[in-house]
Amino acid sequence: MFRLLTKKLIRLNRISKQAIMVFVDSILVILIILASFSIRLSYFYWPTYEMAWVVFGAPLIAIPVFIGFKMYRSVVRYIGLDAMQSIFQAVTFYSVIWGLWGLFDDIFSFQAIPRSVILINWMLCLIVIGGSRVYARWVFSDITNINKSKKNNVIVYGAGLSGRELSNSLQLSNEYSHIAYIDDDEKLCGSLINGKRVYKPSEISFLVKKYNVRNLFLALPSISRLHRNKIISNLASLPLLIRSLPRISELAEGKIKVEDLREINIKDLLGRESIKPNINLLKGKITNKVVLVTGAGGSIGSELCRQIISFKPKHLIFFEVSESSLYKIQQEILSLECYDNNVSSVIGSIKDLKRMTNVFERYKVQTIYHAAAYKHVPLVEYNQSQGVLNNSIGTMCVAKAAIASNVETFVLISTDKAVRPTNTMGASKRVAELVLQGLANQNHSTCLTMVRFGNVLDSSGSVIPLFKKQIKEGGPITITDKDMVRYFMTIPEAVELVIQAGAMGKGGDVFVLDMGEPVRINDLAKKMIRLSGLQVISEKNPDGDIEIVFTGLRPGEKLYEELLVGSNTSKTENKLIMRAKEDMLTWDILEPLLNKLEDAAINGDSKKVRELLIVLVPEFSPNFPVKI
Repeated sequence: MFRLLTKKLIRLNRISKQAIMVFVDSILVILIILASFSIRLSYFYWPTYEMAWVVFGAPLIAIPVFIGFKMYRSVVRYIGLDAMQSIFQAVTFYSVIWGLWGLFDDIFSFQAIPRSVILINWMLCLIVIGGSRVYARWVFSDITNINKSKKNNVIVYGAGLSGRELSNSLQLSNEYSHIAYIDDDEKLCGSLINGKRVYKPSEISFLVKKYNVRNLFLALPSISRLHRNKIISNLASLPLLIRSLPRISELAEGKIKVEDLREINIKDLLGRESIKPNINLLKGKITNKVVLVTGAGGSIGSELCRQIISFKPKHLIFFEVSESSLYKIQQEILSLECYDNNVSSVIGSIKDLKRMTNVFERYKVQTIYHAAAYKHVPLVEYNQSQGVLNNSIGTMCVAKAAIASNVETFVLISTDKAVRPTNTMGASKRVAELVLQGLANQNHSTCLTMVRFGNVLDSSGSVIPLFKKQIKEGGPITITDKDMVRYFMTIPEAVELVIQAGAMGKGGDVFVLDMGEPVRINDLAKKMIRLSGLQVISEKNPDGDIEIVFTGLRPGEKLYEELLVGSNTSKTENKLIMRAKEDMLTWDILEPLLNKLEDAAINGDSKKVRELLIVLVPEFSPNFPVKI
């Protein structure tokens, strides 16, 4: 019956709950005064007619004071030290005012209040009013929590302020039960915080086995990514689902809650500390300029739009062949606070020279970021003519239109697969680079620049979302080869560097981004499985959860990617951006070959396309037969 009544109280609206609290406090204040007199006089006290107003009128003083100190704004289930401080102040203030009656007994007709009653009343108020709220918190928390045996045991890594606040939130959680703290500070190890013991990092394995722990929460929002990576690497062998508090800069105002926890992002394992960007470079080709992004609805194109709009362009044009992708990025940008009615959405193909020229001239475009491309290696391998038409000939059309329209800056988004390519996609992107290098030496005012980098996390075609999906479905995870390695970078970081590199271009530049250390895809898959709280099925662990299956290299794939054709590089203003000097073809030699390549692609002559790609890109070593 009591539990049922408590549940009904929880479901009441906020105003009803506050009204009940006011009523209960009014009754308690009266009872406390009666108890104070009874304790002082050593017999049960009932007020005379003269003293009745002092006793039964006390709520008229107490309730306004309690409201003034915001005692009814606190949610009882989440009441903390701040609320208890307010209660102390409110009760003290009320007791002083009420006690003044004892100092002015000659003014009023009722008898004086004994001085000791004032003190007793104050102490009892603190105990009863404060205690009632602590008791209510305990009751409501107990009702709302499920059976502890059904909760998931969790370890909190970090016994600092964030860890302690997280522990307080876990006490109210229906899903988790906080078992222990872990902290790197040896001075804290062995001590108790919030009733939970602090252990050393070396004792995590013991705790996992003893308490059947499957969850670990990192409450270290201010540590560097390198430190975070080290901690995660040390935990990689344990079957733990690791979640992390957001960084301090990402936390909204208010208490840290369990809901603020997020799964460890794979970028924390692959990335490195970011270099502070050069704001002047970021703004140089964007602020107060008309900027156009081709492939605006793609992974890179959409992120370019997000970052560009924050630097206040005069006008931003989304150029996209896919209507649905164009609509999606348009709606996203329109919802941003920095949006200032300065965007336009244009549907069109980069292979349409007249369309591109008309758009550039109509909007008087000053800066172009060319992100439109077919980039799925196996798909382009099976559709070689279309891949070449889009990636190579399409880039030539955009560049020619830019030159004819006197566009100031043209930045091509290239790929590491253009270096010594083994697939048509990579070869077609290398031809796109050659187009810009060749046109850069012609007599015009457009600065043509290209930026080359490797894989980006969570882009379309990336292994990251594929692995997440496969893990969610229970496996297996499919990898083409156990020795395959790739470079990775986050999309926002790659785009930020692309914008800076584009601002440093002088014409014909090939910029290469520092992608850090290459990552073995097999190791990446194992880490993702472990960070999901699961185990890899292997010969040593046949009872694991997720199996890794090697399927063999796909058409056009190679085990590792490179970022440079040669070794001639120089530093730039940003140490993550290098300027490469590579061989090129003059436009006189290149143009006839491009015309032949375009004719072959339009006619669907894949064999001829392959032959011309090998002529244009001598490093091209295809490892898959010619397809349509």
